[in-house]
Parts: sequence; structure tokens; C-alpha cells
Amino acid sequence: MQLTKKITDQELIEMCLKGKDFGYTELYNRYARGIYNSISRIVSHTAEAEDILQDTFCLIFGDMKKLQGVSSVEGWVRRVAINKSISHLRRQKITFTDLGETEIADDEQQTADENDIFDCRVEDVRKSIEALPPGYKTIINLYLFEKLSQEEIAGMLGLSHSTVRTQYHRAKNKILLSLKDKSYYE
Repeated sequence: MQLTKKITDQELIEMCLKGKDFGYTELYNRYARGIYNSISRIVSHTAEAEDILQDTFCLIFGDMKKLQGVSSVEGWVRRVAINKSISHLRRQKITFTDLGETEIADDEQQTADENDIFDCRVEDVRKSIEALPPGYKTIINLYLFEKLSQEEIAGMLGLSHSTVRTQYHRAKNKILLSLKDKSYYE
């Protein structure tokens, strides 16, 4: 029995730089599904998410030299895709309002215990997130699913950290209230 060695990302990048189609195909097949999922959590429309995925890989494949020595190819591609998704939202005139340093009432007082969300069905949570206003939905998805810090999100969206924190808590409360309306908390 012969063990096959998995080809590393850097080996695939070298193949791409030598013009070998296998390198491009394998990188795409390796990361496209996960990257698409990240995009579609930010951009709800399927065709738009597919376009952004294609644009992302075209951009990456157009300048493969940038990927040489990158420690996480997937992370690099995901970051490009997220930035393209946010740019797409901005072109659609979806704005992210910076609340600045104004004092905001403490949104962290929750109407339901945060742990109660685990008693909900995943599909109901997904629908509640999808129903959020675009700005809230973007922040929730970047924070929960893309594992970006609130500071990173603030930088990407051009907002203050306090605005991102406030909008995250408001979005979380809207989700909890939506789930509460589904009689999870009776």
C-alpha cells in the first residue's frame, strides 16, 4: 500500500506560476466552497455571491506571486473575498453608520439569557440572522462566523470600535427577540 502525499498550497502556487492548470484547479476546489459560504453570509443573493467568488479567484489567480510565502492561503483568499463582499454592499448603497463616541444606552441588558439560544433550531437562528438589516447582519457574520475581532471589523467597515460593539449587541438582541417570538422562551 502506497501512501500519497498531499500537495501543499505552496506547491500548488508554484504549479500556477509555471502555468500548470492543475495548480489553479486544485486551489479552487480546495477553498471555493468555504469561501463561497463566507461570501453568502454577507451577500444574501446567490448570483451576487457567485460573482464575488469568481471575481475573488480571478484576482488571486491574476497575481499568484502575492501568495508565495503566505502562511495561510485560505485566510488570504477569505480576506480578499470578505473585502470584495463589503465593497459590493457599499456599491448597493448599504451604509454602516458610525455612532462615533456618543453615549449609547447599555444594549448589553438582554431580554433573554444568552445561553437560551442553544435551545433553538439552527434553521430558525439562520433565518433570524438573515432577517437582520444589512449592517447588523454583516457585523454578526464577520464576528461569529469569520472570527474577526470587533476592532478588525471596525477597520474594515470604517467604523469606531464602540459602534461595532453596539451594533453587534443590538443585532444579537434582535436575533434573541426573533427567536423569543417563535415561542422558544415560554
